Amino acid sequence: MSQKPTILRRTLVAQTRLFTVEGLEIEFSNGQKRDYERLKRSSAGGAVLIVPMLDAETVLLIREYSAGVDRYELGLPKGKIDTGESVLEAANRELKEEVGYGARQLQYLMSLSLAPAYFEHTIEVVLAQELYPEKLVGDEPEELEVIPWKLNQIKALLATGECSEARSIAALYLCRDYFRALEKR
Repeated sequence: MSQKPTILRRTLVAQTRLFTVEGLEIEFSNGQKRDYERLKRSSAGGAVLIVPMLDAETVLLIREYSAGVDRYELGLPKGKIDTGESVLEAANRELKEEVGYGARQLQYLMSLSLAPAYFEHTIEVVLAQELYPEKLVGDEPEELEVIPWKLNQIKALLATGECSEARSIAALYLCRDYFRALEKR
């Protein structure tokens, strides 16, 4: 593959309370120049997505309002990494805020992006196990409903039409395959 293109110029295209659109003038190694736009990362610390396992077979999902699609969605807990927090610390805090559990065992799995051609944002996927009850006050406008779901029933979850977020779906399949690989050892 060719060498990575050079960003010649960055400009602010638009900014809201939640989003910053950045314009990029890019030059490729062959001399071709193009203008791109992308949503900049909103949080310097990044974000986490947690797969909380109540037991070896049961994941805890949350039902929360999703303004982008104007409906309630089932998905995994997630949130931003606060300044000074590690990925695992942020995952445990968000888990306590959104699900009402902490985790004695946290394992970083991987980083996911969504539409990397347009979004700078990535999210760190963390597996949470050995859960114990602990609730922290979060920033959610209403109490989130916690739904236990069998991890091997992902297709049934998708068939409900209530879970459409690609990051949650990818993380569920990732964890399902992770546990299957452990069983084969």
